[in-house]
Amino acid sequence: MSSEVSGETRKAARRPVPLPVRGPRPTPREPLWRDLVGAVLRRERRAQRRTLREVADAARISLPYLSEIERGRKEASSEVLAAAARALGLGLGDLLSLVHGELTPAEPVRRPVPGHRPAAAPHPSRQSPPSARAHQGLCLAA
Repeated sequence: MSSEVSGETRKAARRPVPLPVRGPRPTPREPLWRDLVGAVLRRERRAQRRTLREVADAARISLPYLSEIERGRKEASSEVLAAAARALGLGLGDLLSLVHGELTPAEPVRRPVPGHRPAAAPHPSRQSPPSARAHQGLCLAA
């Protein structure tokens, strides 16, 4: 047996990788609540230059659990979120407000509603000219 690779095997190894099919881009995925909450908690903790241990101790939450919340790995209860917020000097409402700021873009993005067709605006040629509408109003008032 020889150590040479057959020509068939070499050709198979050199096949070009197919490019992805171009089409409509997928709509961006909505962020998960736990990812947003975790990011806000971590950002607030770091802004205060506090360690995970300090905040976990103040909130009476285990350090690994708080770490998992910050990384978006755990969906924390409202009691745990309130405790973590209090440990950072925030109320639960403050935390929710900060998360809302992360979730809401500067300009609202209109997403189509499945199965809903927006009403079409009337064609400009089908609208009465302003003078005719004013005349109609006068006739109705008389």
